[in-house]
Amino acid sequence: MSGSALPADQAARQAPVRPIHYAAPEVVCERAGADIYLRSAQQLADYEPHLGKWFRAAADRHPARTFLAQRDANGAWQALSYGQVRRQVDAVAQAILDLRLSAQRPILILSGNSIEHAVIMLAGFTVGVPVAPVSVAYSLQSQDFGKLRHIAALLTPGLVYAADTGPFAKALACIDAPIWAGRNSAGLDGVTEFETLASATATAAVERACAQVSGETIAKFLFTSGSTGYPKAVINTHRMLASNQQALAQVWPFAAEQPLVLLDWLPWSHTFGGNHNFNLLLAHAGTLHIDSGKPVPGLIEATVANLREVSPTIYFNVPAGFSALLPFLESDDALARAFFAKLRLIFYAGAALPSDLWERLEAISLRTIGARVPMTSSWGSTETAPLATAAHFLTDEPGNIGVPVPGVELKLVSAGDKFEVRVRGPNVTPGYWRSPELTATMFDDDGFYKIGDAVRLANPSDTSAGLVFAGRIAEDFKLTTGTWVHVGAVRVGVLAACSPVLQDAIVAGEGRDHVALLAWLNGAGCRRIIGEGAPTDLADLARHRLVHEYVREALLRWNAANRGSSLQIRRVLLLGDAPSIDANEITDKGYINQRVALERRAGDVSRLFDGAQASDVIEV
Repeated sequence: MSGSALPADQAARQAPVRPIHYAAPEVVCERAGADIYLRSAQQLADYEPHLGKWFRAAADRHPARTFLAQRDANGAWQALSYGQVRRQVDAVAQAILDLRLSAQRPILILSGNSIEHAVIMLAGFTVGVPVAPVSVAYSLQSQDFGKLRHIAALLTPGLVYAADTGPFAKALACIDAPIWAGRNSAGLDGVTEFETLASATATAAVERACAQVSGETIAKFLFTSGSTGYPKAVINTHRMLASNQQALAQVWPFAAEQPLVLLDWLPWSHTFGGNHNFNLLLAHAGTLHIDSGKPVPGLIEATVANLREVSPTIYFNVPAGFSALLPFLESDDALARAFFAKLRLIFYAGAALPSDLWERLEAISLRTIGARVPMTSSWGSTETAPLATAAHFLTDEPGNIGVPVPGVELKLVSAGDKFEVRVRGPNVTPGYWRSPELTATMFDDDGFYKIGDAVRLANPSDTSAGLVFAGRIAEDFKLTTGTWVHVGAVRVGVLAACSPVLQDAIVAGEGRDHVALLAWLNGAGCRRIIGEGAPTDLADLARHRLVHEYVREALLRWNAANRGSSLQIRRVLLLGDAPSIDANEITDKGYINQRVALERRAGDVSRLFDGAQASDVIEV
């Protein structure tokens, strides 16, 4: 239309992009019947399959460069160089050898990200002893310690570490193993404090042990809950983790063009923060500022304060993290300038990024630096170390998870209007620890790991255009009409439509004639809608008239734009609590276990569909 302004989203797509050097996405495609096999045309280059040597090489090249920094008790940044960390790592490695630890008696780490945690992890890498960082929630939020007891029984740890015995005292009492601690405020007997360990003298035994580590040596046990049951111990070998970083280095050549600086809160008990991001530091001798903030009220403020002082070159987060951060970036120009000053890439993973968050980030970037900072994602799992695909090309909207990275092969198995995707490569786990029956079910006859996710081709005539995530195969269901409901697409769509009021949602309707939601609230977003005098309690917010009106009007707009019965939302019940970790409704990265949550809240689901009028059920 001549003389008319472009819509905001189209204008953003025509705006300049801050330059970034990606490797060209070239995909080899082969077909066998209805199945499709995809792999990168770029071969995986040779690499050192030992993360301990990656760290040592970084320390040799840049001994004076800051490696790790964290806030101390007074709020000042405490920073250690690669050379300083190397000395502590060797000392702690000696202590690990003295305890005769092994894969049969690994190191269990209860507390979150810290310099001491990193030193212990790197010491384990160095001498070939696995570390097992577990979700802090299992120790500090659990009421029965059921998952922690299960993990201890499965691993039989030879050592357990906590930052401070005070808050972890009850959890430590569940585990029969020697205790290391940063601080022994509980005054427990037999505790060795980290300062004593780090000041010891390493012997030649450390070098000998380091030389014996191979690519098949277990580096970590990481726990994943899946959709049911207790956490499974995923074996992470050095080859898995090292090959993953080699693949990433090949598709992200820009990462080597300037010193890497990260500010990151993502937990090391999860593969996103602990493998993808932490090991990226080792690959590029980068600097990590450990963020004590979290994307929740009362803690997001710590992230904001840190971003005023640290300008990252790549920023990693999950959608909930961007949702919590965006209001601050939108209202504070000085914060936005600090955030975007050196930023080369914004990276999201863990869940799909709603389109409204994408557009808001682009708008701030344009306002602040006059250009778009590229945004991207990848796809994988704890079992794939985690990188299986990466969108190493410019995209204009969220959802594209990219193409196979070097060394990885995908099998796309036809599943109706989409594909079940399976993975094979050096990045794939050999199995679950001490669970041979479960391991036997992981792989198909061709050795591909059956991850359980679905994808679509972004462009069926061009496989280099990438894949679009299409949800979990096990989560989708049929209405009584026989129509399939694709849960992942519905969930992302309605969360974007109801932004900023909803935090997450469960999609219900299996065996029914329509789709309905159980939804958790974003407290901060609700209070912004209500204004002055808004309640703080989630239960009160779930009953508030203005919240109900906002959700109803948002979903009326959603329904008007999405006419299919598999997309129409007819009823919503707002939940006045948070997802339960003990009940396995949520993982530490914030992913909702749809099936578990539906079973646990069967009574609420019945109320959604019983046809009776209820004051807390929103009719759309």
